[in-house]
Amino acid sequence: MKRLYYGLGKKQFWEYLLFIVFMLFFYGPLLNMVLLSFAGKYEYPDVIPQSYGLKWWDYVLSKAQLVQSISTSLILAIVVTLVSLIVCLPAAYALARFQFKGRSLVRLSFLLTNAFPKMGIYTAMTVIFYKLDLVGTFAGVVLVHLVNTMMFMVWIPSGSFRTVHIQQEESARDVGASPLRTFFSITLPMAKPGIIVAALYTFLGSMEEAQGSLLIGLPAIHTMPSELYGIIMSFPETAGSVFAIILLVPSIILLIIFRKYLSAEALSNGMKM
Repeated sequence: MKRLYYGLGKKQFWEYLLFIVFMLFFYGPLLNMVLLSFAGKYEYPDVIPQSYGLKWWDYVLSKAQLVQSISTSLILAIVVTLVSLIVCLPAAYALARFQFKGRSLVRLSFLLTNAFPKMGIYTAMTVIFYKLDLVGTFAGVVLVHLVNTMMFMVWIPSGSFRTVHIQQEESARDVGASPLRTFFSITLPMAKPGIIVAALYTFLGSMEEAQGSLLIGLPAIHTMPSELYGIIMSFPETAGSVFAIILLVPSIILLIIFRKYLSAEALSNGMKM
């Protein structure tokens, strides 16, 4: 009995140890970033700051261009999410419901933008957008972000639409509902969890998109990720930590609000193809 108890204790010890190592590996950089954001004095080789204060918070929030980039990124993410819903949901529904030649190839095409380094795509888009006078415009940045978000807004809702049994739609049609009413009253509510997950991915992806925004947006459009590049290169890492935390806040709030839709079951249903 003692050996069994001792063996169970050793097992639990290693489990707790691995858990602690995982927590340090996962949350250690985030904790370090929070500490640096409130650092008053921080010099190498010290592990933690020697003093704390709001010096770099005051600096970041006193710069008009940096503050404007916060609102620009939020507005941009909202617009990109709404446009993605309008453009991609019909495509997702068509891929889920209709059989047509080349459907698998069309579905696969939405993954191509994530199949190789995006800098090549952005460079080619910059050349085209320059000829179309879209460089340095809000619309141009929206189009660049859509390239990255179409995969989420097509694949995940398409999987959600496939989980809605077609017999339920047919029953609604049998009692006189129009195709449009059937979609908004039956199909869309039942596919809502997957659509919300896709919208969250789209919003967060737009918030963190830096390279495309930098190439297409500058010099007129300044987003938080593109401004973060400049802060990291021009100022101490403490200033970069402040801006990185501000960039994380909207994402954390949304993840908390919609956490019930981010369960393993909801995600798996959304990805069933």
